[in-house]
Amino acid sequence: MVAARSLVEAAYETIRHDILTGDLAPGTKLRFEMLRARYGVGASTLREALTRLVGEALVTSEEQRGFRVAPISIEDFADLTRTRRLIEVEALRQSIVFGDDLWEAGLVAAFHRLSKVEEKLPDAPERQQDEFEERNRDFHRALIAACPSRWLKHMHAILFQQSERYRRIALCDRTVPRDVHTEHKAVLEAALARDVDLACRLEGEHIERTLEVLNELVASKALPLRS
Repeated sequence: MVAARSLVEAAYETIRHDILTGDLAPGTKLRFEMLRARYGVGASTLREALTRLVGEALVTSEEQRGFRVAPISIEDFADLTRTRRLIEVEALRQSIVFGDDLWEAGLVAAFHRLSKVEEKLPDAPERQQDEFEERNRDFHRALIAACPSRWLKHMHAILFQQSERYRRIALCDRTVPRDVHTEHKAVLEAALARDVDLACRLEGEHIERTLEVLNELVASKALPLRS
């Protein structure tokens, strides 16, 4: 039983990573024959892994039609961005109000770790995206760590995860200028200064900036992102 669960977990993690990085493109039909050859596991293991990914909205399932990688679109990301901004900005506001010295220390530490990978981003964003995504998630989680609402934090985690495919696309494109480190630093400094209004405004603008980048790419036809 333990070995079977380990196989499911490994298959889930690998397929999830391939979806997030685009190795399995949006809309790809996930046929079991192809997946067995690619990942070296059986149909029952694959079905369990794919069912988990359906729950995360990374895979879709249609009766009698099997599984597909969930589609992406600029309209979907705009909706995600608006909703995430509402949730995260409010969670940040509460976190700044209730945060103590321990919260500040955790935030500074998370920013320091994020800064280390951000230094390497300009040279090879494709190779750094996994580490960046992990540390970026930790930083945003640290920002709202002192928020007393578990539901705000739970909804933030879901929305942050759902936005990951879009963030990775924006991260690896170099045609639209962006200094994400400066954005993060400005939010950090405002939060530590307990300037609630400034921190919330900067965080909202930071969240919106990824949507702006993708909109520019779509407008320039560098990214054929459609519904």
